Amino acid sequence: MTGKRLCIVLIAAGALTVVLGPVRAEDPPKHKFMGATNCKMCHQKPEQGEQFKIWSESKHAKAWEVLATPEAKAAAEKKGIAGNPQEAPECLKCHVTAFGVAAEFLDKPDKWDPKLGVQCETCHGPGGDYWKKETMKDKAAAEAAGLITPTEEVCKKCHNEESPFYKEFKFDEFKAKIAHPKPK
Repeated sequence: MTGKRLCIVLIAAGALTVVLGPVRAEDPPKHKFMGATNCKMCHQKPEQGEQFKIWSESKHAKAWEVLATPEAKAAAEKKGIAGNPQEAPECLKCHVTAFGVAAEFLDKPDKWDPKLGVQCETCHGPGGDYWKKETMKDKAAAEAAGLITPTEEVCKKCHNEESPFYKEFKFDEFKAKIAHPKPK
């Protein structure tokens, strides 16, 4: 997608957000989305568990890219979604972090990149108030500032029957596939 086209899509999404509210949330977020590159600063080191590396090699990180595949295009067409799935709100709501969120809730909205797919904050909550090192050192403080430990309910916002590629969602099994704990 060209920069101009992407800008038009994001402006349209922002306009829809003003009229309809966020696509994926019942209420506007309480915190800003910072983006995975901010998480990378601390979560890329071996002593921290290399969480960013694990995420960047995951299907979540490639969620936007997969929308360009012939399979995704065929599935979208079968569901009655015309055009490019990488531009369809029905697809983007689960394949792009913060899709449909007003620009005021994005750190550096002009640099927000949907190509990063399902980033950390889709599962862990918008990090605007917990992403700094001093907050993250205290789990209770981080949680008070919006950090979420993903639950089955969080995952099922996207991993559900609405997806044309849905398969039974086994939370413990799928959680193990994306596990990125901090080592002891």
